[in-house]
Amino acid sequence: MRRSLVLVALAATSLVALAFLIPLALVVKSAAYERALGEAEKQANALVPALVITKKAADIRQAIRSTPYGAQQRLAVHTGVPAGTLGTSHITAANLEEARKLATASTVERPDGISYLQPLATSANGVAIIEAFVPREQLTHGVIGTWWALAGVAVGLVAISVFVADRLGARAVKATRRLAEGARRMGQGDLTVRVPVKGPPELAEVGRAFNTMAERVRHLLAAEREVVADLSHRLRTPLTALLLDADALGQGSGADRVRTAVQGLEREVGEIIKAARSGLQPDDSGVDAASVVRDRLVFWSALADDQERPWTVRGADKPAHVPLSRTDLTAALDALLGNVFRYTPEGTRFAVTLVHQADLVALVVEDAGPGIADTERAVRRGASGGGSTGLGLDIARRAAESTGGSLHVDRGPLGGARVQLRLRRH
Repeated sequence: MRRSLVLVALAATSLVALAFLIPLALVVKSAAYERALGEAEKQANALVPALVITKKAADIRQAIRSTPYGAQQRLAVHTGVPAGTLGTSHITAANLEEARKLATASTVERPDGISYLQPLATSANGVAIIEAFVPREQLTHGVIGTWWALAGVAVGLVAISVFVADRLGARAVKATRRLAEGARRMGQGDLTVRVPVKGPPELAEVGRAFNTMAERVRHLLAAEREVVADLSHRLRTPLTALLLDADALGQGSGADRVRTAVQGLEREVGEIIKAARSGLQPDDSGVDAASVVRDRLVFWSALADDQERPWTVRGADKPAHVPLSRTDLTAALDALLGNVFRYTPEGTRFAVTLVHQADLVALVVEDAGPGIADTERAVRRGASGGGSTGLGLDIARRAAESTGGSLHVDRGPLGGARVQLRLRRH
């Protein structure tokens, strides 16, 4: 950005120089030319009184020698017969004859300069022609020096504009980098970051807007944490009632399963309250996915046995470390298995597979049920059917995407739905 501003300033200043300095240089050259011709006319007119007063050749020669041009052999008088040409002439006979015919002031261009011809009517010899010669260097006297001065002005303007553009660009770039750094830190979870309101007015306004947005986000997240914590606390009372009811069921596999489920739910609520109150991100140091799969299948197997669902697990005998917290991976797997039990008839077979690869671990849950008719709608948050909340697959998707992975839904070899949770290893 800074370099672009400098280049723009350089181009703009160069255009200004071309638009104004070049015409000015041409004007200077034209002024020098006109000044030289004016001086030649002045020298020619200086001889007019002498030609009017005397007709003697000696007196005319003396008058010519008394002028600066005459002393430099640049002045002549063409009187015609018998005196002829007096002084030093730089034109040809044809030039002289043409000047007599014009009967008005004219100029004759020569390789070494220009001759100014001034006709003068005399009673004795008709028309006399006064010739004043201007050398080529006299026509451009002072032009080169003036051009160098104008070039210096142009270079100075370019240098000043580049310097100013560089300073302005530095301010803009510095302010932009501060904004980028603030956005990066905020994206990493630092809600206390603020940026200095400095730089050009537009970027300063952006800085103020960023700080306002950051403060608003901080308040919104704090309010959200409070709402989650309050909601979690409200769940404690019905959970306690459920636990007491489970204890009243006595002994048996069904009662044990209910107690285990309620205790697990109570632990999850406790984790939610802890995370919400502290405002910290959940622990994502990593977990062994194989361990989670084994633990959750122990829980779900009891219900599967009751519903006479045959099931298999593959790949859970080998460790598979993934960058997710145990709570998040457990919630994702429970969402996938819960869908199997909720949307397939009792007795439907299902399978859980862990696929180990160098850069990812694929957790695959498939069943022999009717499958999912609209797979794209199923993975959209809030899309639901049959009275569900529509958040099950979304929970699993967000868990996968937090590792840089993805969630894919299609039809598997068992004939029903197949959900692949692809978890990237870091």
